[in-house]
Amino acid sequence: MGMFVAVLSGTVVSTSLPRIIADLGGDQAGYTWVITASLLATAVSTPIWGKLSDLLDRKLLLQLSLGIFVLATAVAGFAQDTATLIALRVVQGIGVGGLTSLVFVAVALIISPRERGKYMGIVGGVMAVATIGGPLLGGVITDAFGWRANFFIGVPFAVLALIIIQRTLHLPRSYRKVRIDYLGAALLALGVSLLLIWVSMGGTQFEWDSMMSYLLIGVSVVSLLAFVLVEFMVAEPIVPMSLFKNRTFTLSVIASIAVGVAMFATSVFLAQYFQLARGANPTQSGLMTIPMVIGQMGASILIGQFISRFGAWKRWMVLGSVMILAGVSLMATLAYDTDFLLVSAYMVLLGAGLGMVMQNLTLVVQNDTPPEQLGAASSNVSFFRSVAGAIGVTVMGSILASQVTTHITSSLKDFVPSSPAEVTALKELATGTLPNVSSLPDAVRVIVESAYGAGIADAFLVAVPLALVSLIAVIFLPNKPLSTKTAAQTITESAESSAIDQAEAEVGATTTGTITLVNADGTERVTSASGR
Repeated sequence: MGMFVAVLSGTVVSTSLPRIIADLGGDQAGYTWVITASLLATAVSTPIWGKLSDLLDRKLLLQLSLGIFVLATAVAGFAQDTATLIALRVVQGIGVGGLTSLVFVAVALIISPRERGKYMGIVGGVMAVATIGGPLLGGVITDAFGWRANFFIGVPFAVLALIIIQRTLHLPRSYRKVRIDYLGAALLALGVSLLLIWVSMGGTQFEWDSMMSYLLIGVSVVSLLAFVLVEFMVAEPIVPMSLFKNRTFTLSVIASIAVGVAMFATSVFLAQYFQLARGANPTQSGLMTIPMVIGQMGASILIGQFISRFGAWKRWMVLGSVMILAGVSLMATLAYDTDFLLVSAYMVLLGAGLGMVMQNLTLVVQNDTPPEQLGAASSNVSFFRSVAGAIGVTVMGSILASQVTTHITSSLKDFVPSSPAEVTALKELATGTLPNVSSLPDAVRVIVESAYGAGIADAFLVAVPLALVSLIAVIFLPNKPLSTKTAAQTITESAESSAIDQAEAEVGATTTGTITLVNADGTERVTSASGR
């Protein structure tokens, strides 16, 4: 329910985002930053939420993250400019970071890795349903009531989710002492933020070869290096460097980079492709994305069932990685007049690949991670996926803006306006704001649609080499069998073993007998013990 609310509240706005930015007077950079701000906040906050889940009440944290997300989403409906919308998207991202991390931690605590595949598939299916319903619902609401109504649609679902979580979810509590790595969080946020600012504004707000450019990239690199050093020194690091000694974790992080870029790029740029390159309205744009989500939902649920039934996971992840590589490569061939059946086939292929790989990367990491690092390991896979998605979307947005400007300028070189409407349209294009394609004169509209079609295809070229690297990483993942124990059972057994060792050490002599153990919920259990 929590993931459903998070995905629905995001996708219900996606189809209307080109119109939102146009109404608020934003440009392509503003469009990209509305997306990137949320991704950045999600990326930075995800490992913090994951670390907190290893230390505090996980159920309370899940409810808190859901509340933060929904409140920020509702307030965003009153935004009057892009700056305000971007700021609220940051708060939304903080809430999404908690949901992204804590939902998978909760599943890991109550479901064994062997059985977890089908439940991960259900989570993926719920996300896909929200992804299908969101754009369709958002398009209808936008056309009927205006885009602001989209921000309020998730509130009743969130209230229902909070009630269900409160009544039904029971998780083991952690009683470890809380130590938050505030310095690491600050350095991470600073380093990644400056990097994204440099990528998104370089070449437009300032030259690549300028003092501002050198300053941004220099401070970013120093901050990220300092972050790595801090993580080695603090007691409770946000990103425990010891995790990278685990081959499964390291390769999964590398693989998640391409998954993040492909996943976020398609959700961001498909809406622009259908509305700005094919002239669709928000409702039509939502309908056009259905093949992508059907592929993702079907593969996620079906392959999750196969993994739980047979225990084999690697073959499906390799196949999914191949499909992701093929999907993004085909997306890089799009044009404004590409046959929609071909576009649909590309979307199904890419969606199915993402459905096979995305949730299962978290599954294999959880299967090969000590339970005391479960939250940190799970959240850091999501963290690197979100960071990659944020950087990838920013880079692709910059490429798109540059290529669109180049294509439009080239096409208008010999264009002579023949009506006042065409003159007005050219003046609006010169401002840099996103156009409302359906209102443009036919001659200008064809130029704009062609430019956006070519620009979006060029942007997808960024994801191709990353998808190849992801495929290689998945191929080299250790094919470790899935455990039949839940994380909660492993934690309990570890605690019992420690209690027995402590009790026997206190006896100080060889003994055989029974020890009464008190569980976290107050119940007692008697176990046999022998030794010192």
